[in-house]
Amino acid sequence: MKSTLKPIVKEFFDKATWTLTYVVYDEKTNDAIIIDPVWDYDPAASKMSTTSAEAVLGFVELHDLNVRYILETHAHADHVSGSQVLKQKLPNAKVGIGAKITDVQNVFKGVFHLDPEFKTDGSQFDLLLTEGQALQAGSLTIETLYTPGHTPACASYVIGDTVFTGDALFMPDYGTGRCDFPAGSADDLYTSIQKLYKLPDATRVFVGHDYLPNGRTLAFESTIGEEKRNNIQVNAETSRSEFVHFRTNRDKTLAAPRLLLPSVQVNIAAGCLPKAEKNGVSYLKIPVRK
Repeated sequence: MKSTLKPIVKEFFDKATWTLTYVVYDEKTNDAIIIDPVWDYDPAASKMSTTSAEAVLGFVELHDLNVRYILETHAHADHVSGSQVLKQKLPNAKVGIGAKITDVQNVFKGVFHLDPEFKTDGSQFDLLLTEGQALQAGSLTIETLYTPGHTPACASYVIGDTVFTGDALFMPDYGTGRCDFPAGSADDLYTSIQKLYKLPDATRVFVGHDYLPNGRTLAFESTIGEEKRNNIQVNAETSRSEFVHFRTNRDKTLAAPRLLLPSVQVNIAAGCLPKAEKNGVSYLKIPVRK
């Protein structure tokens, strides 16, 4: 798919989870989408707050944007999705994710021993996106590229001269996402990155996280050409075996994300908390391992 559109991209950085949320819009028509919003969660108090979502909503209101879709690159394991918080204020926006979210739902329904009534057909989302699908958001055309590896259901979104890679590809000085979650695969991620590297070198890359390596300032935008030349884990010359060996060994050294257990439960349900019990309180399940 070829497009001459150069959308405006506004980033929002959540330092608590190192997450980038993006508002992508056409300044001529004000059509917009939001990618990977955050719902702030304090695990010590088990309390939700909406500071991150309110910053995004403030920007949308200031620029009078018509948000057509709220898109997730995957079911995140490090932050709670703010998609439903945004949708309450943007009722015309539909929440979308790659159709292979059903694979992740099936895996984690068992991990958390969820209620038998929990559906694993993706029906919690308004829209399930298929590989290569062209989604129209007013004047914005979004092409979905499946980029599994970090999870089996990761997707990247190509919009004009931009691509939003989620946790597949990070800034060149940081590398790629980890692949040690259930059904993750370093081999699959290598294949996905080769797919991304087939995009034009000038394509602007917007990453899902930035961890400020070596104390540098925030960075979230590169290009496909820069990634192919300089990505420290998988440049254009890196072989599949080299990457898989590196990624697999690297992942063995990593601790679980701080918000892994609460995040996944909410995110496989499209950002919805579990149904409140008779006392009006929602409860998350935390498995205890011995």
